[in-house]
Amino acid sequence: MTRNLDVNLIRAFVAVAESGGMTKAGDELGLTQGAVSQQIKRLEETLQVRLFDRRRRGLQLTRDGERLLGLSANLLAANDEIWTQMTAPAIRGEVKLGIPHDLVSTYLPIALGGFVSAQPNIHVSLVTESSPELLDGVRGGHIDLAIVEEPMGPTEGDCLGIERLVWIAGRTGGAHRKRPLPLSMIGEDCAFRRPVSEALGGEGIPWVSVFEQGTIEATMTVVKTGLAVSVSLAAAVPDDLVILGRNAGLPDLPSFAINLYVADGQKNLAAQELAHHIRNGAYALAADTA
Repeated sequence: MTRNLDVNLIRAFVAVAESGGMTKAGDELGLTQGAVSQQIKRLEETLQVRLFDRRRRGLQLTRDGERLLGLSANLLAANDEIWTQMTAPAIRGEVKLGIPHDLVSTYLPIALGGFVSAQPNIHVSLVTESSPELLDGVRGGHIDLAIVEEPMGPTEGDCLGIERLVWIAGRTGGAHRKRPLPLSMIGEDCAFRRPVSEALGGEGIPWVSVFEQGTIEATMTVVKTGLAVSVSLAAAVPDDLVILGRNAGLPDLPSFAINLYVADGQKNLAAQELAHHIRNGAYALAADTA
């Protein structure tokens, strides 16, 4: 037997759970408190579970309610995406998307997954440079939007995720024990260079650059041979390299935010559509892994 959920009921449930009350949820949804209460009752009857504890201090999610809240994000995101794609007029245009070399394998699928088939009239061209260079490109209007790596803290971009910065080395060799520490990084404009230098300086560990101004592939190859160590976001560590633990004698490194920047005054509808797609993809991924 086919069972279908009423998306309106799910949306009302999420509004109540996030606002903490029927009245506030009704204000958000443009409904009366009584109408929202009836929607929650219908949803509980449909699923045959109790979603809220009605206490003097307000509404509290039950265990079933918490489970449903975690599952609802993807359903509402899919509903809204289908509605947007099926009702929006066809968009044509070109978009220049910037992304750092080391995020191509991890964040590019999130950025473009499903977009090419959903928007066949939008041509996307990629620019792969360091995060500082990409930021300059966005601010100068040469790049429509960019996904960049930045230290945690206040930002003008939209945060898509948080990634740990880790020390990496080849599977053999002991480069991490040498002093000065042999370090391989892409170049002076690498977003990780300053925090890495500060972390080593804070521990009084001298270091020397072994290889610079190469590609990410060449840099990782130098590390693989055992000539040097390097750093990487944990999600982007190549399979043939290893993450060094605390027993390696190297300092902890800060986490980095993966932020989306859109050029100021962006009137490119194609770029706006891609930015919307990237945000939805990142938020859905975060809901899956929460």
